[in-house]
Amino acid sequence: MCTDRARVRTYAELRAEGLTRRALTAAVSSGSLLHLRRGVYAEAGTCGPVAAAARHGGALACVTAARHLGLWILDSTDVVHVWMHGSGHGYAHEGCACRSHLDDLPAGRVFDHPGVAIVLRQILRCLGVEEFFVAVESALRKRLLTAADRRWLHDHINDPGRAALTAARSDADSGLESLVRWRLRHHMLAVRTQMRVVSGGRVDLLIGDRLIVEADGAPFHEGESQRHRDLRRDARAAVWGFVTLRFDYALIVHDWPTVEAAILAYVDRGLHLGR
Repeated sequence: MCTDRARVRTYAELRAEGLTRRALTAAVSSGSLLHLRRGVYAEAGTCGPVAAAARHGGALACVTAARHLGLWILDSTDVVHVWMHGSGHGYAHEGCACRSHLDDLPAGRVFDHPGVAIVLRQILRCLGVEEFFVAVESALRKRLLTAADRRWLHDHINDPGRAALTAARSDADSGLESLVRWRLRHHMLAVRTQMRVVSGGRVDLLIGDRLIVEADGAPFHEGESQRHRDLRRDARAAVWGFVTLRFDYALIVHDWPTVEAAILAYVDRGLHLGR
């Protein structure tokens, strides 16, 4: 993310603030301003994605903007999503891997970042309801999505998006937990996140009364010492009648059928129910 005061500015804005041509040249030479393209400059501390979006002619959008806000997202590509408002013109630039987003919202200052509600709608339209649900739960967890934002979203998205918005909660600690709960929704299971269980401490997901599902995301679950702690905790939970299934990021995101089959096998045998 950019530093707090970093902004993208136009030549006209800088001149209107009293910066002379000589001072502008000196600022670029000193590195306090970065010349992005003709008439567009970035202040020191502006991060790479924001600078790339400005070179392209707009501001961060969609999952790139969500990542900039600190939201947990599924998309891991290097594509820079750029908000071009309604009729922005894109500029090809060196290393350009940009995807333009156009919308019917009132155009403001072209380099201003969209609000979180707009970002979430862009994710829904661009990448679908699953990515949207995960990002919404992350925004709720971080308290970035207000009641007014939720009302605006409800009025400006499609029916699948509204269903996901209604189902979203703020208790998931990671996008993997959100993703597991979303993908299990059709099985009508009681799935709770970040629950405390006897002897096991706080667990990622609890299905029914005693089936624990742990979603291990890198880098927090790397190394033998962490693996030992995880296994010890699983064993202590087992003493109290809990059963633990543990999956990593790759399994949950890229091999969901295996994860789903494992969970449902335990459920079919009633291992998620209390005695």
